[in-house]
Amino acid sequence: MMGIVSALTGRVGPNGFGSASTAEKVTEGIDATNLTVIITGGASGIGLETARVLALRKAHVIIGARNMVSANEARQHILEENHSARVDILKLDLSSVDSVKSFVENFIALDLPLNILINNAGVMFCPFSLSEDGVEMQFATNHLGHFLLTSLLLDKMKQTAKETGIEGRIINLSSIAHNFTYRNGIRFDKINDRKGYTTNRAYGQSKLANILHTNELSRRLQDEGVNITANSVHPGVIMTPLMRHSSYLMMKFLKIITFYFWKNVPQGAATTCYVALHPNMKGVSGKYFVDCNEFKPSSFASNLQLGKKLWDFSNNLTVQSQNLKHIC
Repeated sequence: MMGIVSALTGRVGPNGFGSASTAEKVTEGIDATNLTVIITGGASGIGLETARVLALRKAHVIIGARNMVSANEARQHILEENHSARVDILKLDLSSVDSVKSFVENFIALDLPLNILINNAGVMFCPFSLSEDGVEMQFATNHLGHFLLTSLLLDKMKQTAKETGIEGRIINLSSIAHNFTYRNGIRFDKINDRKGYTTNRAYGQSKLANILHTNELSRRLQDEGVNITANSVHPGVIMTPLMRHSSYLMMKFLKIITFYFWKNVPQGAATTCYVALHPNMKGVSGKYFVDCNEFKPSSFASNLQLGKKLWDFSNNLTVQSQNLKHIC
C-alpha cells in the first residue's frame, strides 16, 4: 500500500526521497571519484541515465552492451555533457555464456578495480525463444547472464574491497512484476518448456529470480565476512526500449489506466543510483528497494529455501552450458 500511495502522491519515504526523486537529486553532493562501476545495459533508457549520473559524480563507468553502436552513441552523449567523464564500453550479450565470459576477460585485462556492479540490462515480454545456450530467453538474459557475470566478477570485487577498504556494492534490477510469476515461482523442471509459457509470467519469473539471487548472494557474502553488499531494486514503471515487444495498443491502454504510476527516466534511475552511491546504504544488504526506500517483496522472494534452490540450479546451468540445449 505504501508503494501505491508513494507513486500516486510522490510522498517521500523515511530517507527523504520518493517516487518523484531523480537520480541527480539522490546523489547530490556525493563524490564517487575513487569508484569504478560496471553497468549492464547502460546504452539506453534508465541504464544510460544511471551511467550518466554516476559519471557526473566522477565514477569511472564501464558500460556493458550488446549493441556497440548504441553503446558508443551513449558514451558520446555523456561526454558531450561532461567532458571530464570517464566512460568506457565493452561488448556484452547476457543471453550468451561465451559473451559473458569474454566481457569479464576483457574487463580484467583493463587492470581496473571494481567497486560497484549494477545488473541493469534485460528483455521484457518477448515471444518464446531459446538463447544460443538453449535457455528460455527472458530467464537467460535477465537472470542467468547476470548470475554468471556476478560470479565471475566477484573475486575482483573482493580484491578491490580488501585493498581499498571501500565497501563494494552489487545492485540487481528487479521489478514489481516479480509478484506475477508462475504458480510455484520458478519452473525449475520446465524452464525451457514452450507449453504453458506466457510472456508476462516468464518476465515475472526472471524478476523474481533477480531478488532471490540477490538475497542468497547477500547471505553468502555476509557468512564469508566480505565487505560487499547486494540489494535489489524496482526502478518503477517507465516507458523505455524494454517495451519494444509490447503492442502499441496494449501499451497505450496500459499507460492510460496507470497514468499516475509512470515515472520519467531520471526518476526511474533514482533508486539504482541511491542504492549504488548513497552513504545511508552503507552496510545494508539483502534488501529490496522501491522509490529509494526499503520495501517488502513477495513471499516467494523472501523464501530462503527457494533462493538456495535457484542458486544451485543457476550454477548447474552455467557450468553445464555446453549441454543446455538438452535440458527441458
